[in-house]
This record gives sequence, structure tokens and C-alpha cells, in this order.
Amino acid sequence: MTLADVAKLAGVSVSTASKALNGKPEVADATRARVRHAAAELAFHPNPLARGLISGRTRTIGLLTDELGGRFSMPVLLGVENALGNEEMSVVLCDARGDSIRRQHYIRTLVARQVDGFIILGESNDLRPSLTRDIPVPVVYVYGESGDPGDLSILADDEGGARLAAEHLISLQRRHVGHITGPVLYRAARDRAAALRQVLHDSGLDLAGGEPLHGEWSRRWGRHAAHMLVTADPDVDAIFCGNDQIADGVCEALTNLGRHVPDDVAVVGYDNWETLAADCRPPLTTIDLNLEQLGAVAVEHLSAALDGHRTTGVIRHPGRLVVRESTGPSPRRPSAAVRA
Repeated sequence: MTLADVAKLAGVSVSTASKALNGKPEVADATRARVRHAAAELAFHPNPLARGLISGRTRTIGLLTDELGGRFSMPVLLGVENALGNEEMSVVLCDARGDSIRRQHYIRTLVARQVDGFIILGESNDLRPSLTRDIPVPVVYVYGESGDPGDLSILADDEGGARLAAEHLISLQRRHVGHITGPVLYRAARDRAAALRQVLHDSGLDLAGGEPLHGEWSRRWGRHAAHMLVTADPDVDAIFCGNDQIADGVCEALTNLGRHVPDDVAVVGYDNWETLAADCRPPLTTIDLNLEQLGAVAVEHLSAALDGHRTTGVIRHPGRLVVRESTGPSPRRPSAAVRA
């Protein structure tokens, strides 16, 4: 079936049928409905190349990443893909693998393919150089902040996530909260530590051990740092960890030290890496970054930019607290009553 067949059945010109199917505003609602009904009756599907010539769009988005296989990249990518599918748009994915020459090659290739816009996917929620000057179509940065404040960056809210963790522990009457996290060179680690200290300060509490313990994003560091923290502050009754791997190592070390989780020490992780968090002993309370939603929000703002409603600056997308057994509903169990 062709567009001419649809136009004939609907009793309109080919030009009117085209405008109706492409959502042009100059077509009356009743006419548009009649054309769409005719298209459905004939099982007519517009040719995407022809639609692109008419609308000036290819309905294709270029997604450029530096770490396709990363644990954080895939959920964002799924969110982008689902949101674009809902908009009947496609994505062309390119993995630069951290190579600047490969990155520029992919930018040129995607521009040559006439993609409607770009989503630039980061790997660490940290600052990155802007690429916008090389790209003649709208760009949105996600899980990585562009160094140009004139760009739009969609980030996970690290400070907000840390506040959720800290407020949860304080609500459980924990008063000696320590912090074990990743390298200080990561902005996420610094932002989470600062937010934790602020919540503790507002509650009249000090950080157990005096300072955050910065190290690797690993179980091994979690085990080692837990020994350090318990030695420095034996009264520690809660530990907020920079990621779920660290938290898993912390739980293991606390068990080896004879500390029961959560009754003696409550533990909160970060990232909600479900295959790890749910299998931890005990299962981890953690912060979920809502990465799929992050990808969907990026598509929402890119679609708005394509329609002429461009946004600039930084949008921090909130995470959520996922409560499991590593934090108890009450502080450590009371000692047995002493008989008179």
C-alpha cells in the first residue's frame, strides 16, 4: 500500500495525507483522524526514509560512550533505548573506549549519518570536557557533567543519595557513624562524604573515626578499612560505604571481628548492584542510582531540545533508598537484664 492509496480511501490529497500522518498542525483534527483510520485499515506503514525527507529528521539518535561494558553504562543505555522506542526513534551506539581519536571519528560518522541529536554517556558521574563544539545538533550529557555550563548534563545525585543513607541510619538511633569509600580523586566520593558529614553535623554528631577512609572501590579495601575503623573507634555502630563492593567487604570483616550486622553495626552500601547487594550476608541496604530513569530523562530533554525547547545547566536526578537486612529497625540488642 502507498500513501496515494491512503489518500484515496480518506478522500484527501496525497499532500494532506502526508501532513496528517506526520503530525503537521495545519490539518484539521477530523481530517487527521480520517487519514489515520484509512492508514490503519490498509495496514499502511510510512517509509522512515521518506518521513525523514519530509520532516528533516532521521528519528535517529547517536549515543557515544567511553565504557560500553561498564556496570553503570548498561542501565543508562537501557533507559535511553526504552525511551527512544516509546518515541518510535532509534539509537546508533558507538563505544570510543576512552580513545580521543576514536571518539572524534564516531562524532564525524554520526554527524554524516544525520542523526537528530547526541547523548554523551559518561563513566563516573564526574566532570568531562565538552564535545558540543564539534556537534551541530542538540547534545545531552548523562552520568558525566560537561565542563561547559552552557550544555545540559543529567547526573545522579550523589549528595542526595548520601543524605538518604545518613538520615536512615540516624532514624535507627545510630550515633557513631563511620564512612568507608573510594578514592578521593572521584567527585562522587567527595560529594557523598561531604553530605554525610553535613547530616551528622546537623544532628549534633561527629563522624566515627574522625575522617572518611578513602581507598579502592573493592571488597579488599572494605575488609581492611573496617578493621582500621573499629580499631580507631570501637563504639562505631553504623558504617556508610561508598559502594556495594566495599560494603560487602565491611560486612565480612565485621563478622570476623565478632560484630553482628545489623544489631551491633548497621551497614549501608551504594549503587544497588543487585547481584551483589541481594546476595551479601546479610543482604545490603543500599542506595539505588535509578540509572535507567537517568537515561529516560536524558531522552526527554533531548526530545525537548529537538522541538526548540533547549535546557542548559545541571540536573541531578534523585536516587532511592533500598532497605534490606544490613540495617535493623532498632539499635543494637539490649544486654540481658541483671537479676537483683
